[in-house]
Amino acid sequence: MPPSAALSLLAAVFGACVGSFLNVVAWRLPRQESIVAPASHCPRCGTDLNWFDNIPLVSWLVLRGRCRHCGALIAIRYWLVELMSAGLWVAAVWAAPSGLGPRPDDWLVLIAGWLLLSWLVPLVLIDLDHLWLPEPLCRIGLVLGLFSTAAIGFHQDAGIGRALLLHHLLAAALGLLGSEAVSAAGERLLGQPALGLGDAKLSALLGGWLGLTGLGLTMLLAVFSGAAFGLVARLSGRLKPGQPFPFGPFLALGGAAVWLLGNRFWLVLLPL
Repeated sequence: MPPSAALSLLAAVFGACVGSFLNVVAWRLPRQESIVAPASHCPRCGTDLNWFDNIPLVSWLVLRGRCRHCGALIAIRYWLVELMSAGLWVAAVWAAPSGLGPRPDDWLVLIAGWLLLSWLVPLVLIDLDHLWLPEPLCRIGLVLGLFSTAAIGFHQDAGIGRALLLHHLLAAALGLLGSEAVSAAGERLLGQPALGLGDAKLSALLGGWLGLTGLGLTMLLAVFSGAAFGLVARLSGRLKPGQPFPFGPFLALGGAAVWLLGNRFWLVLLPL
């Protein structure tokens, strides 16, 4: 049965709320601040925000992107992250992920998709800001991926659960070791690592969620999109020779695309 419009609308509302929280995570975690206290406040004047100034998507528009108290600009990025999160949650309702057994429970898959897509958002934002992928987020995300896929498998059958867990454990290990091997080879050949250690940990996380085939497709998508970005940035002068740029967002984009559209779609589309 196709997802209902009501479920999609509900997903959009909750996704926007989650996006608001993810903005907080991406801002505070690199600064080693608590993500739960203090309450949301203006970073310029420090005034706590009223509840009606903190409504996802709506408040930024009503306030025209400025703090009610001091008039400081509120970056449009906060609004865009909330919008993106809402869109990802709706997309997860219609997703067709692969490698989760022959008859996975739709609700478990939906919850897993919401969790994975939401987990990737702060990783992308932090990597864009700091060229850093926090190890705790990658490590916990890997554990959640293994737990989620195992739960989906065991809900079908004990044998399927064990097989899924082993398969995704292997994918996580290969993601970590393979990325570290590529990085070491790049350092030997080019004098600098091809990938950061954070990228290797993010690859392991994605392997835990997507399995071997999904991880392979994710890496291909990340390499193609990252190479295209690097070429355009170099030709436009925005990227200097030898200047690093974050690869985590391309891994996350590839992983999200594989989860949402499934392995078969990309196996047909990609020039393998």
